[in-house]
Amino acid sequence: MASLRNAVDLLIYLSVALGVVLLPQLYGLVPSWLFLSVLVGWLAYLIVAVLVVVKRRSIAYPLAFVLALLTLMVSLPQPAHYSYVEAGPSLASATFLLGSAVQLSLVILIPLYLYRHKSSKT
Repeated sequence: MASLRNAVDLLIYLSVALGVVLLPQLYGLVPSWLFLSVLVGWLAYLIVAVLVVVKRRSIAYPLAFVLALLTLMVSLPQPAHYSYVEAGPSLASATFLLGSAVQLSLVILIPLYLYRHKSSKT
């Protein structure tokens, strides 16, 4: 179970790191309201990462699950994101693909961890 917990922790940290890569790409490219909403989402992920560091996973993991779902719901339907991928290898396409994979992994692994964690307590 520790390896599953470590994987989820790493994916949360990776989400924060990808945000550091994404924010400069968006600045000046998107309307300010959109940039600010992405910044707020990144700050929420940063708070989740801090909660993981201080071992408050019972709060952090459900929040990370919700953030991952919201991120996928907002990001995946955007045709512009796929045009970056179709254009070939770039920082934008790598950020989109890796970010989507990380979020999808969190959506799968967090419920699995919570289920196993709950089962091991009973």
